[in-house]
Amino acid sequence: MLEFDNVSKSFWTGTQRKVILDRVSFRVELGRSLGILAPNGTGKTTLVRMMAGLEKPDEGEIRRGCRISFPLGFMGGVVTRLSAMENARYIARLYGLDPDYVEAFCRWLCGLGEYFDQPLGTYSSGMRARFTFALLLALDFDIYLIDEGMPSSTDVEFNRKAGDILRERLAKTTVIIVSHQPQTLEKFASSAAVLRDGKLHMFDTLEEARQLYDYENQG
Repeated sequence: MLEFDNVSKSFWTGTQRKVILDRVSFRVELGRSLGILAPNGTGKTTLVRMMAGLEKPDEGEIRRGCRISFPLGFMGGVVTRLSAMENARYIARLYGLDPDYVEAFCRWLCGLGEYFDQPLGTYSSGMRARFTFALLLALDFDIYLIDEGMPSSTDVEFNRKAGDILRERLAKTTVIIVSHQPQTLEKFASSAAVLRDGKLHMFDTLEEARQLYDYENQG
């Protein structure tokens, strides 16, 4: 499970303090995927990064009792001066996996050809997105984090292969997806929440969350 216990997070923007979370508590159990609706500018990406352990709370505690992925498309875990091959083998060792398997899986899925053996710093943004997506799918997590703001690939063949694998993986794991569009959550979430003004309002169904979200956005 993933649990936030009385967690607060804010930033100083230079003119005012922007509150992301204000003493928020919630729990995500394995097998019950969660969709979080949040208007743009409310801190969606910060919340996902906190779940992954990439950002620390100002106050409170975040407990992770399972394997939680880095956010889909996150580039911070790779080294741009190293090749995709070297990055894949390095990350595999960090997670205690077979480097040969992770390298072979990423090489097959990315379809980057000779570029797979060249530094990531020479890649286009689309090529980097393909590699990080492939790396995410090569690893085995209990909870997958998806932030709608993460980059996606424009390569049709890659999207088809990766999409098939992702759908298969998500059928057996738990997903936390954060978006400003209710329709994005429909494919993944069995429960939902609304993030607004530093508070997280939890609901049993997406429809209940959508009603509050639509009402507040109209107001």
